[in-house]
Amino acid sequence: MVEVIGVRFRTAGKIYFFNPKEFQVKSGDHVIVETARGIEFGSVVSERRQVKEKCIGDELKPVLRIATKEDEERAAKNREKEKEAYKICLDKIKEHELDMKLVSTEYTFDNNKVLFYFTADGRVDFRELVKDLAAVFRTRIELRQIGVRDEAKMLGGMGICGRKLCCNTFLSEFAPVSIKMAKEQNLSLNPTKISGVCGRLMCCLKNEQETYEYLNSKLPNVGEKLKTKDGVVGEVQRVDVLRQKVKLIVEDENGDKEIQEYKIDDLLMRKKKPQGCQGCSKGCNNKNQGCNKGHGKRKN
Repeated sequence: MVEVIGVRFRTAGKIYFFNPKEFQVKSGDHVIVETARGIEFGSVVSERRQVKEKCIGDELKPVLRIATKEDEERAAKNREKEKEAYKICLDKIKEHELDMKLVSTEYTFDNNKVLFYFTADGRVDFRELVKDLAAVFRTRIELRQIGVRDEAKMLGGMGICGRKLCCNTFLSEFAPVSIKMAKEQNLSLNPTKISGVCGRLMCCLKNEQETYEYLNSKLPNVGEKLKTKDGVVGEVQRVDVLRQKVKLIVEDENGDKEIQEYKIDDLLMRKKKPQGCQGCSKGCNNKNQGCNKGHGKRKN
């Protein structure tokens, strides 16, 4: 076990771990650390905690010092310089008629490099642009192409829930999200309702997916014929996932149909088969290419 703190940098959503050494830091403090890019100014987002060494991966680097007033002023000056660099880069992009959208500009804390983040539909030949920028700033220049999700993470904003974007606050990495999750959660498949500000499926669809998969596994399919414990037979008209209730279309003695609601515990049901590859009892959910968990190949 090693003691670590979590540090986040302004343009990077991911949280990086460092050894706090003897420094007493708390969330919200600024620290100076050494990274692969050089000396960096970061914000502490998680206080001291014990973590297994194998969870860290690479060698844990120490915090160099708690940021001083001079460090804070230097970081503020860098932010002002970044605004000017952003305008200059925009003009150069127009001058070279490049099909790219500039998202953000960042000076490293030691001013040894200027990074320009941009989005584009395809590959962009920006070699001439880099030469012009290097001539203006007289330092190392790096242009980094990012995706629309990374753009949302950098710029931030408000989601349709009325809160700050998850990717800009606590999410450190993007998890795969699919339209199947929206179907599983019985959400509207209208793209405007299930897409985030980045235009991609909302990351929060992943948050409750495991719970919905578990609850849905206990429910019958719409259209299925079921029998209740009191002997009533009916066809499933609707299921309520969260309340774990089922509405059945049943017939009375006169042949008239009506809808009755039952709790899942009041129904006689067969257990659902796992939706994995054929012959796999683990439910690996890989129908097309066979089992992806080492449970055996799919049988044709």
